[in-house]
Amino acid sequence: MRLSRRSLLATTTATLASSAAAPAAAAQGRTGPTEGPTESGRAAPASGGRRLRTGFEQLAADGYAPLDGERVGVVTNPTGITRDVRHIVDVMHADDRVDLTAVFGPEHGFRGTAQAGGSESRYDDPATGLPVYDTYLKSGRPLADVFTASGVDTVVFDIQDAGARFYTYIWTLYDCMEAAQLAGKRLVVLDRPNPVTGRAALGPVLHPEFATFVGRQPIAQAHGMTVAELARLFNAEFLTAPVRLETVRMSGWRRSDFYDASGLPWVPPSPNMPTPETALVYAGTCLFEGTNLSEGRGTTRPFELLGAEGIDGRWAAEANGLGLAGVRLREAYFAPTFSKFQGRTVGGVQLHVHDREAFDPVRTGVGLLVSAKRTWSGFAWRPDHWIDKLTGSERVRTMIDAGADTDEVVAGWREELAAFRRTRREYLLYR
Repeated sequence: MRLSRRSLLATTTATLASSAAAPAAAAQGRTGPTEGPTESGRAAPASGGRRLRTGFEQLAADGYAPLDGERVGVVTNPTGITRDVRHIVDVMHADDRVDLTAVFGPEHGFRGTAQAGGSESRYDDPATGLPVYDTYLKSGRPLADVFTASGVDTVVFDIQDAGARFYTYIWTLYDCMEAAQLAGKRLVVLDRPNPVTGRAALGPVLHPEFATFVGRQPIAQAHGMTVAELARLFNAEFLTAPVRLETVRMSGWRRSDFYDASGLPWVPPSPNMPTPETALVYAGTCLFEGTNLSEGRGTTRPFELLGAEGIDGRWAAEANGLGLAGVRLREAYFAPTFSKFQGRTVGGVQLHVHDREAFDPVRTGVGLLVSAKRTWSGFAWRPDHWIDKLTGSERVRTMIDAGADTDEVVAGWREELAAFRRTRREYLLYR
């Protein structure tokens, strides 16, 4: 399957050169630039006394040098905070070293007032007086026109991701990169941790004909990258013309770190992502959005609780019998306060991850789909084939319908995942 606009053969020489240059560049706090973009930030300190500093913390420590003399707009949401939970927009607005002139809000909005599939319209922020522009569902020339109208020179991106292809903030990043290039703007990405580690990419890779806002380009379902690493990949592999990109690295982050190792406060990046534990399962259990079962929206444990009317303890028993690594399934009953089955009691399962090192969210999600279909006669896919948009092709749905088991479904994406992992390796900032 074609992964990008460039063939892997054409990039082999550049990959080797970049790998050879990386240690020396990292020692200076930078990785080597590729085709125009540059990266700034300090290399991670030695393991003793390690403390994570986000891209924003690095930027501020450098006196906002990359933004000197620029009119700046920030794409962010409630997760764009400092360690002491001040919002970076408020911090930058109060600092004379930054000419902050605009804010751009993604899905759910800049201050986070909107539910899934919603955003905040154009308004002036009461706290700062800054104009806030809505980017949600805008891309290409319309979004470029927003950047032009705002009068900014540089667009800064700082949003906490959840690590899954269908979590839309990474496609807000992609759309902003494309629009910034069209508008002749520079784009600076302030890095934050992948909350579920950056150890490996997992799951199926999107097929281009299934591209939507829950997956613009062919990356894996659990990409195992930070937003700065994704920006580097997007710029080199997918954008028709690269944007002027600078990525400000974190220091003190390791690819094996879960979010609790960061010491950072967790702010829900969206209303149904309340905890890092939600993010841990999300790349798998969000697939239930593509079915007639509740994915736990409207409960205090979204994506950890799954169920529907008519399901009983047989599902939990069947799922536990699959031997899914690192997780146990508990028979559970709940009544969602909104979304599917609002106000009605449903039966299902709750995921309890007991070994997050061994846990594979995507394989678990597939196993739960397979076992739900086997044990509940009412199981059905959403009629709009949303499951195909989430998984990136028809394959998962059609294989499960044909009676395939979990291992057979997972084996179906092995080759495309291996190809993505090879491409991904080129753009990693942290080793």
